[in-house]
Amino acid sequence: MSGVDMWRAVAAATGAADRAAAERGVRLAYRKAGLKEPERIVWAASPSAGVRAIRELGDVGASVRDDVRTYPWAGERRRLHQELGVARWAEHWSATGARLWDTTRALADRIRAGVVEALAKESVEAADVRAVLLDAVLGQHDAAWLAAFDGHGERLEGLVEVARHAGWWWPYERAVVICERPTELHRDEAGRLDRGDGPALAYADGFALYAWRGMPVPAEFLDELASLTPERIRTEGNAELRRVMLEYYGYDRYLSESDAQPVHKDETGVLWRIRLDDDEDVVMVEVVNSSPEPDGSYRTYWLRVPPATRTAKEGVAWTFGLDEEAYDPLRQT
Repeated sequence: MSGVDMWRAVAAATGAADRAAAERGVRLAYRKAGLKEPERIVWAASPSAGVRAIRELGDVGASVRDDVRTYPWAGERRRLHQELGVARWAEHWSATGARLWDTTRALADRIRAGVVEALAKESVEAADVRAVLLDAVLGQHDAAWLAAFDGHGERLEGLVEVARHAGWWWPYERAVVICERPTELHRDEAGRLDRGDGPALAYADGFALYAWRGMPVPAEFLDELASLTPERIRTEGNAELRRVMLEYYGYDRYLSESDAQPVHKDETGVLWRIRLDDDEDVVMVEVVNSSPEPDGSYRTYWLRVPPATRTAKEGVAWTFGLDEEAYDPLRQT
């Protein structure tokens, strides 16, 4: 397994943390920063529970996140940048951390938002929660930038050890709070949180995030997806949730079961339009594959095209990156 693949696996790891290894990493990170080791290490089941634990621990001293994480990272980045030079550093980053950056950053942002939302239900002020979250070291979700320094920089060894064995953690002068990793993580091919029948991200204490192809959705919303009808989709007032419903239900199925009418037909296919309240129209082109299947049948495909599309040919041309006048295939396949 390559270094980047290893760190990708770290970022996506689920299941119980290796507590002994993570605690060794914490103590090493403190020593590398020139700090006295923490007096106690407290474990929490999730980032939400971690914030709650910090608020309940009392006087843990000041945050030492900058000493433990920020300053060592900045120093090693500066050293490696000088060693490689501008061009080689850019190549190095593109081959390592950049390959993980977008997905891990998006996941961390969603967790932060979820923690704020969850603790708001316990009447904890959002500003107070965000302040605690700023003190967090992201453990496994620091995988992107740690991948860029893999094999470089002894000052980061403690951070690496914690990241490989645990989730988020909070370093203070006298105490550290460390989180377990998730119990479940479900993502689509683009790396976005995605699940239609349960939480896309879940921790052992019940803290969870629900999403469909990256879009946050309420837990109860997923419960009704299996029993959707065209009428229920039409009456959904939230345009984003209605879009999720259509994707889950299937545009072609919705068209066939909602008495939709075609708006244009030509030699390339049939153009259909779904008009939705408070949202842009959904426009699809129905095309039939010109090559028969092994059993002699011809497969039908549905292509989603821009809302302003006026003809079936214009829609098909758009899928090839052409305008209608330029699209004139000699043979369709």
